Amino acid sequence: KKDIPAVNFIIHEIHCRRNIEICPYCSDSIPKSEMKNHIESEHVQVTCKCRMKMENSLLKDHEASSCPLRPVLCQFCDIQLAFSKLQEHELFCGARTEPCGRCGRNVLVRELKEHPRLCG
Repeated sequence: KKDIPAVNFIIHEIHCRRNIEICPYCSDSIPKSEMKNHIESEHVQVTCKCRMKMENSLLKDHEASSCPLRPVLCQFCDIQLAFSKLQEHELFCGARTEPCGRCGRNVLVRELKEHPRLCG
């Protein structure tokens, strides 16, 4: 899958056919001696803690960006919780009140960032 000088083509082709395989899953060129290890490390099916099945090579990205059980921080209290629980928690957490340091009024936590602009 790479350009090589025409004078080396026959020798290169013989070498590749003898030593290189194309992975049936990802079509990468893999040395024959490493194919079993490649398949076991990259393409074996694993189950995430959310019970979704995928190839091992995709698990890290899934856990970081799309797993419903990935840990996230509440924007109001910085408590870490599962992404799937975040919306419900923030609705409750943002509805708490705290006194404004300038005007003394009780302000919803979700409005604390905007409040100084509106504060007397």
